[in-house]
Amino acid sequence: MTRAASAPAGRRWLGVAGAVLVVAIGWGAWLFMRGPLVDTVTVQAAPLVRTLQFSARVATLSRVEVGSTITGRVAQVLVNEGAAVRQGDVLLRLESDELDAAWAQAQATQQQAQARLAGLRSTGRSAASAAVAQADANLRAAVAELTRTEQLVAQGFLSASRLDDVRRAVAVAQAQQASARAQNQAVGESGTELAQAQAQLAVAQAASAAAQARQAQASVRAPADAQVLLRAVEPGQIVQPGRALMALALAGPTQLSAQVDERFLDQLRPDQTAAVVADAFPAQRFMAKVLSIAPAVDAQRGAIEVRFSLVEAAPAYLREDMTLSVEVETARRDSTLVLPLAALRDGAASVTGAARATGRVLVRVEGRAQPRDVRLGLRTLDAVEVLEGLSAGDEVLIGAGVQEGQRVRTRPVSGQQVRAAVASSAAGDAGSALTNAMGR
Repeated sequence: MTRAASAPAGRRWLGVAGAVLVVAIGWGAWLFMRGPLVDTVTVQAAPLVRTLQFSARVATLSRVEVGSTITGRVAQVLVNEGAAVRQGDVLLRLESDELDAAWAQAQATQQQAQARLAGLRSTGRSAASAAVAQADANLRAAVAELTRTEQLVAQGFLSASRLDDVRRAVAVAQAQQASARAQNQAVGESGTELAQAQAQLAVAQAASAAAQARQAQASVRAPADAQVLLRAVEPGQIVQPGRALMALALAGPTQLSAQVDERFLDQLRPDQTAAVVADAFPAQRFMAKVLSIAPAVDAQRGAIEVRFSLVEAAPAYLREDMTLSVEVETARRDSTLVLPLAALRDGAASVTGAARATGRVLVRVEGRAQPRDVRLGLRTLDAVEVLEGLSAGDEVLIGAGVQEGQRVRTRPVSGQQVRAAVASSAAGDAGSALTNAMGR
């Protein structure tokens, strides 16, 4: 081919390339004028529910450990783990031959003291009264004999020595009378001998009660209605005071105990309802309510104890210390304007005066991204309530690559799609997690 023929062909290719370039530039300019494609969510009224989910365990009102108060050998163990016992039921018995003998001896001593006291009050008083009567009669006879003797001595029929003998006899009779009366007074209700006998009886009764109490200590009994959680003793073992032989869960209303991250303390209130489920029985969900919130935070774990009471009777499958999943409804809006958190420009709401949260969003207005300040209310993990700044039907832009005032093209997405996108990257808490339900 000659150089003259190739020149027109070259000019044709340059024309084609120029045309393509012009078309490309025009297409790019058209795309630029249209703006980037941005996801949008339409603001609309919907229910908004905030819940807390965490693990809890079954706990009774009180748990006690029981053991022996004396040293001895175990003769019988009468209950097994899981058994329900009533207050006063014997859990185990120790060998008690020596204790039985000591109680029998104390009872015999008590019976002896009782017999002596009864004797003083019956035959003792009769004998003392008879002795007083006899002493009185002897004294009267001696006094009469003294009178006759004095007359005979005065008449000279008897000597003075005889009068001395009679006077001595009167003195002896008086002394015998005084002794008899003292003995009679001693066996009276306020007498010293009777008081001594009563004191001896009291000592014997105390010794008998002590022996009986030690004998009773050979039987370990349930302090209240309870369930046996642990049996750590077998027949033949030597046990000592201070060693726990059994663990009991005292009967009472079943409660649930949970350790909740202190970050969520402001969301919990007494009487809030909660749904509870066990992993082993997922179809048997039951209801509970917040009973109490501990006044102090566990500094080591940064958690606070929350207790729940059951609304109805406890399911039969519940076991002590069983782990359960609890979901507490902490706030609810039956119908409110709901916005995904991903639509906030700063990624989170900032707190301003009067404890109100505010934020900024971009709204599509006449094809451009326009900023809008909003006042926010109830917040969940991925959604927030809009109190002011937006109206139903507003298109809010989702994504961080859009600038204020930029022309944009929109692609509508649902709130569920936004939540699904952010859920995969959300970091969950191992002990307790903030969840939500939007549009239920």
